[in-house]
Amino acid sequence: MRAQLTQRTLPSVVLGLLFLSTAAMGGCSGKYQALLGQLRAQADIMGNSTKLLDHYIHIQGLEVPGLQKHCKERPGTFPSEDALRGLSKQDFLQILDAIQDQVLHRLAAFQLETSEARDVAELHMVKPFIHGIKNNIYCMSRLLTNSSDTAEPTQASPGNSLPLTPSPDAFQRKIEGCKFLQGYHRFMRSVGQVLGEWEERPRRSRRHSPRRAPWKWGHRTRPSRRGRRMLPR
Repeated sequence: MRAQLTQRTLPSVVLGLLFLSTAAMGGCSGKYQALLGQLRAQADIMGNSTKLLDHYIHIQGLEVPGLQKHCKERPGTFPSEDALRGLSKQDFLQILDAIQDQVLHRLAAFQLETSEARDVAELHMVKPFIHGIKNNIYCMSRLLTNSSDTAEPTQASPGNSLPLTPSPDAFQRKIEGCKFLQGYHRFMRSVGQVLGEWEERPRRSRRHSPRRAPWKWGHRTRPSRRGRRMLPR
């Protein structure tokens, strides 16, 4: 079963994830819509549990019937979609970047808990893609502020990531990791939804503005009835 999962998902991860991460790390594009579209595509990909959670469940041996019900997002760990929608764009990007750092920190911890080379490779190959997300966040933030003083994207490390919550035993750590990744995938799906709304706003504005402008212009320049009556005969 585990070999089947790896054979089925690994090629799509390599071709889909690393292609976007390589493109993203090539520098900053000055085009807002291009950056927005790429960041949304990355969020949509990471909203799929096959990219991290399914591998983690197999690696940690959590495929036992009955355990899946315990692998649910812990409330409050990640912002809800409504909460994300209410943020400014800069705050949204800051939170998104901080959560990518947490995921990188978790992945480093997961790798220390497994000794099989294949398991380590499956987790490690996601890291460049997450760094690609962080690079696009940096580029988007810089474009929004139009400032060269924006800080460069940082490399996640235990020193600048939130600490992991201590767990009483190894099994509980596995469950906590499963809950975290479940929440992360849900969070990234919400991110994709909100970024999609960012894409739609300028389109709606361009689509409706040509119909409103002629009416406003005609309404402002139309002479009043009183003005017409006062004209000399």
